[in-house]
Amino acid sequence: MTPTQLHAARVGDAGPHVVLLHGLFGMGSNLGALARALADGYRVHSLDLPDHGRSAWTDGTDLPRMAGAVRAWLRDAGIDRAHVLGHSLGGKVAMQLALAETGVVASLVVADIAPVRYSGSHDAVFAALAAVEAASVGSRREAGEILRRYLEEEGVVQFLLLSLARRDDGTWGWRFNLAGLEANYPAYLDAPAASGPYRGPVLFLRGGRSPYVRDDHGAAIRRLFPAARIETLADCGHWLHAEDPERFNGLVRTFLDGHSEAAP
Repeated sequence: MTPTQLHAARVGDAGPHVVLLHGLFGMGSNLGALARALADGYRVHSLDLPDHGRSAWTDGTDLPRMAGAVRAWLRDAGIDRAHVLGHSLGGKVAMQLALAETGVVASLVVADIAPVRYSGSHDAVFAALAAVEAASVGSRREAGEILRRYLEEEGVVQFLLLSLARRDDGTWGWRFNLAGLEANYPAYLDAPAASGPYRGPVLFLRGGRSPYVRDDHGAAIRRLFPAARIETLADCGHWLHAEDPERFNGLVRTFLDGHSEAAP
């Protein structure tokens, strides 16, 4: 995969660069509300990660290779330094980029994920996605009905349907590389690799009703990100940017404004 095969959308014409990275099964537009909230003071780039959205499919990815693809995209775009925000898998990729390319990341925002290895929790999602693919569905409604046989949370169903696209033959299929994501999934569960800490400014945002960032993850966070600040959105789950966008966007904006001098 070449760097130019990462799809990116930009809003904002002036100010420091901000790169937004979505989560597993997502795409850059998932963080569109945040991008729009920052556009009056920043140049905001919403990337589709490898094997997601409109970006190219690969022969295999893990956190270092995904972070490398983002680094190469920045280089090709002529961006020497940027603030980087990632949610879930995108947060792991953002952390990996900051740890491997410290000078490139002006500041880091990590949304509801920690720098630890996780146990797998997406078996039902993969089964649901495969069932939709196997059915060669002819409508978004039909795809939703299949997903609901496997998944109880309507919010997850609606999130996944955002990545459903019509093919030339009239059937619908996933924009993401389903087989590739399932094959590479164990690698996404890993903690970011690090030879040393990232000492720049870091904001961790976690959902108070989410199991992803626990109190006992604090030691791992501060070992790799000694300047980290952790904020909890008490009434939110894992999708905190969608559940409380006003507070989420406000916390991100305040943090970035406080460190905007770090990125030309």
